[in-house]
Amino acid sequence: MKKTVYGIILLILTLGFSGCAGTVKHMNVASVDKTMEAPKNGKSKIVFMRPKAYGYAVQSSVFEINNNQPSIVGIVPAKKKISYELEPGQHFFMVVGESADFMTATVEANKTYYVLVVPRMGLWKARFSLRPIHTNEFSTEELNAWLNECQLLEISEETQKWADENSDSTQSKYNEYYKDWMEKEAATRPALLIEDGK
Repeated sequence: MKKTVYGIILLILTLGFSGCAGTVKHMNVASVDKTMEAPKNGKSKIVFMRPKAYGYAVQSSVFEINNNQPSIVGIVPAKKKISYELEPGQHFFMVVGESADFMTATVEANKTYYVLVVPRMGLWKARFSLRPIHTNEFSTEELNAWLNECQLLEISEETQKWADENSDSTQSKYNEYYKDWMEKEAATRPALLIEDGK
């Protein structure tokens, strides 16, 4: 009897968590979802989205790295997405949770690219990785489903204030985990490719 009750409770919790969206902190909810719009003329765009509810209590923060310095791209809770316009060319990104992980990106003008923010088990809280969506890796229906179920967030003054207040911690995670990432074989490091744009 106890096992049955325990099983029912576990099932309810699992089903409940599967639909949980993360709390929005330090970001604004966009009034209009312009994710599907083309980037401004001459720019590129990357949509970072987190459709999985796992680790919903932990926010993931995404940064672009320039000259070994992280700059905030946005904060991505569960079931949310951000849209980031940038110059065409080569870029380097970091996602932070309990640890830090990285991704290179080569993007083309007037193209939109898609990246999953993937939660994984950590020691004390969720860790995250960036998973590029490569051409023909997922069906259009699957990609559109993720885009539709994730609410668009926008960066705000509060976002930058949060990033400034946590810059020492962010820089420390970059310094620590970048060395580990560079020790991996090049073929195993996540990379968003120029041909992945749509």
